[in-house]
Amino acid sequence: MARKQAFPGEFDEGDRTDAEGVDAGPSKSELKRQDRDLRALGVALVELPAAELEALDLPEKLFDAVDACRRITSHGARLRQEMYIAKVMRDVDVEPIRAALARRGEIDRQRVRREHILEQWRARLLADEPAAWSELAGRVEPTDLQQLRALARQARAEQTASRPPAAARQLFRRLREVLENPEI
Repeated sequence: MARKQAFPGEFDEGDRTDAEGVDAGPSKSELKRQDRDLRALGVALVELPAAELEALDLPEKLFDAVDACRRITSHGARLRQEMYIAKVMRDVDVEPIRAALARRGEIDRQRVRREHILEQWRARLLADEPAAWSELAGRVEPTDLQQLRALARQARAEQTASRPPAAARQLFRRLREVLENPEI
């Protein structure tokens, strides 16, 4: 299929250059995609805890815009403020911000992974698996193991009596303390 020939002075969509050969820049759609990405990044900044936001060392204008957005309760006003944050971020190098948010996301994923491992340990101990107890005995001190056994017995008794799982929660916290080392 032959390309449509551009006449002098006519804009050719194919190469994004005007008649004089000057680059016309990104398309309108590309600009919209960039603004949408910046807006999503701004929303992520708004949702950060205050201490983490301050640790990012943002430019003052951007920090003020994000801080103002946190206080806005009206839906329409908040959307306008999010668009303003995206506009402010056009003049800011956003890659360090993206990297910091990615690191934060990875830390959250690691924390969730550890919590799942601890939850599996608790489930195995509550099921009273002999293999779980022997494996745990190789990892923790005998006094800690004795305390974990008592908590597991209490948690099983709570389950059978349909009581709130206070001992199961305590068992989870205690497992977190004794298995804190990176071996798990």
